[in-house]
Amino acid sequence: MIMTLKQKSLDKYAQYLESLSSSTINSLDDYVSDNVRFKDPFNDVRGSEKMKAVFLHMFDHIEDVKFSVHRVYRNDDGGCLEWTFCGKFMNRNWSFDGTSIVILHTNGLVLEHIDHWDAASSFLERIPILGWIIKLIRKRIMITG
Repeated sequence: MIMTLKQKSLDKYAQYLESLSSSTINSLDDYVSDNVRFKDPFNDVRGSEKMKAVFLHMFDHIEDVKFSVHRVYRNDDGGCLEWTFCGKFMNRNWSFDGTSIVILHTNGLVLEHIDHWDAASSFLERIPILGWIIKLIRKRIMITG
């Protein structure tokens, strides 16, 4: 099978995300368009500089950040990445799984990077007091049996 420019670019972007750190953040411009849209459960920003700011904020508050991409699904527009995030937050090891929908321009640069992950169970439930409230609400609306 012959890989298209977009498919090759998606693979390179996935490899870059696995090496992402505060020292590699400026290389983001090699992979994303100037007006890229980045969205996750807490942010919805446009522009490579704002996307860098989101990542730098993460590095400022979470230690030992590591993304591991497990699968790359490709289509004509880009694809989907399945990944695991690991880090140390509030002196505790922390990890969760997620997916990223990635849309690429014809030149191979990322136009959109939309993350999907469960912010409630992966993040908010781990915060003292707030976590207890969210777990209580979850129990009340959960179907049992």
